[in-house]
Amino acid sequence: MKKIFFSGVLFIFFFSASAQPTQKPPLHGKNWMAITGKPLAATAGSMVFQKGGNAVDAACAMLAATCTMWDVLSWGGETQALIYNPKTKKVIAINAMGVAPTGATVDFFTGKGYHFPPEYGPLAATTPGTVGGLCLMLADYGTMSLKEVLAPAMQLAAGYPIEAQTANSMERGKEMIKQWPYSKAVFLTHPNEKREAPEAGEIFVQKDLLATLSKLVEAEQKALKNKKNRKEAIMAAYDRFYKGDIAAEFVRGSKEQGGLITMEDLAKWKPLVEEPLQTNYKGIDVYKLQQWTQGPMLLQSLNILENFDLKSMGYNSTQYLHTLYQTLNLTFADRDFYYGDPYFPPEEPMKGLLSKAYAKERAEQILADRNDAKAGPGDPYPYEGKVNPFLDLIKQRESLLDSAGKSGTAIPKHDQTTINSTEINQALAKTDELYMDRLWRGTTSVEAADTSGWVVSITPSGGWLPACIAGNTGIGMSQRMQSFVLDPAIDPFNVVAPGKRPRVTLTPSLALKDGKPFLCFGVQGGDTQDQNLLQFFLNMVEFNMTVQQATEAANFNTNQLWLSLGGSKTMDRKPRPGNILLSNSTPEAVRNELKKMGYHITLGNRTSGPINAIYFDWKHGSLWGGSSNNGEDYGIGW
Repeated sequence: MKKIFFSGVLFIFFFSASAQPTQKPPLHGKNWMAITGKPLAATAGSMVFQKGGNAVDAACAMLAATCTMWDVLSWGGETQALIYNPKTKKVIAINAMGVAPTGATVDFFTGKGYHFPPEYGPLAATTPGTVGGLCLMLADYGTMSLKEVLAPAMQLAAGYPIEAQTANSMERGKEMIKQWPYSKAVFLTHPNEKREAPEAGEIFVQKDLLATLSKLVEAEQKALKNKKNRKEAIMAAYDRFYKGDIAAEFVRGSKEQGGLITMEDLAKWKPLVEEPLQTNYKGIDVYKLQQWTQGPMLLQSLNILENFDLKSMGYNSTQYLHTLYQTLNLTFADRDFYYGDPYFPPEEPMKGLLSKAYAKERAEQILADRNDAKAGPGDPYPYEGKVNPFLDLIKQRESLLDSAGKSGTAIPKHDQTTINSTEINQALAKTDELYMDRLWRGTTSVEAADTSGWVVSITPSGGWLPACIAGNTGIGMSQRMQSFVLDPAIDPFNVVAPGKRPRVTLTPSLALKDGKPFLCFGVQGGDTQDQNLLQFFLNMVEFNMTVQQATEAANFNTNQLWLSLGGSKTMDRKPRPGNILLSNSTPEAVRNELKKMGYHITLGNRTSGPINAIYFDWKHGSLWGGSSNNGEDYGIGW
């Protein structure tokens, strides 16, 4: 029992991690663990493990399966990963994010009346990255052939019983799908009937996609017959996708529907192996991808939170929720202004942003008694010995926020079926559902580990439904162009340009302790990803939850940020200061205290996000898997 005094009110919290029940059992394994967003895709990972593959092989198989099953992504999307290599004892980062195509300029989009690049269709597409990322990971760090790793996905493409979630998404999006002839042919299997999309349980067949995957395997097998080694053979398949007949059909299909991607765009693009960014939180080394993702904001948040005694505040107490919310205000403000593609100027001030001294300065800016509705980007440049060249732009940005308009309450789409109180229904009636769909726009996550020490965390995305399929490839094109900005006052580092990567929300995570893997974790959900992952990490580190308890535990989400996805106007993406989603199990006294501090509260039944994670139990020599009770995510261990 812990007593917390806050603003004159006594709150008593009963918390025992060992006694906290979970809706799903924890996963246990001695040899390997495979977790991802769909049960069949987790099975694909287990099939590869059972054939002797390592965690990279299994992760690639799960990635291929989730793309084939349209688990809020497709083969034309993007892949980003963190991999722990037990041979070098290092964490490496995979950047398989596509780039803006030729012709994708600010003038092009503003000339068409856009405030941001579009959400859907061929003009929303960056070059596809997932195929290249999978080939790179498999060739460099896997052990199996592309044929072996793609076998489960090819069986799925030949026909699998589609789940209600995906089938219903096709039906909901059918009016948009009908704009694109190749998408219509694939997704609307019952044309002109009342329900045109497949029914749940119907065998969903993708002949064009199966042909494309078969071509990749053919290229690999032909190279092997010509005495090429395993890696060279996999890269022969890569070349066929980005330079050969698959590329030609992809470009033809894209251009036919109004897209910009060229053969040169595909041939020039390359996946990259990078150094991850990291910080140390109380002896734990936490790794994230570079600033072309939102991942570093979790590192910034941990640096700020080191300045507070979180455990003494109590899990989800008023003071704890307020401290985390205000921390996220600051790190989201930095993300929204300073993050972008490091391969394009200007150079992002990451050394300053990740400085512990800068974090201490930011911690001191947190207001103890109320929400700071005007929290903005800080100035990390002095911590690099430089002068900030963007101070005038920050002032311009403040004027954008001054006209932000009223703040509304909102509840995520995936929580709408769990509403069970008058208060929530009233909130929902006032909700801007479109805003929340953009905030929570999902993807999937892939987590894998094996007894030899390989660990993989992937957060792939892009090409989600309703997707525009490129010609007869069966491949849905990415929609990630929408994460660029056209106005440098919003983020001067993330302005669209040909060949540039957008700053994405996708954010896999790895943590090491005492030089050994400690946690491998990821989540879907757009701008909420690092919010959920931060709280998950703290649930384990500060409050001693098991990995399954931590994935299911109630948390909060903030809307005080610039949306990264959706919206055709600046107003659509502006922060909503003080908006907070809380679990409906939050005590009324805590809610009342937060309201007095300037928060606008929405309640939901499940707020943890679909988190997937693997914990490494070195004491007992075993693996623990956690997969949230919020969604279709599923894991298998052995």
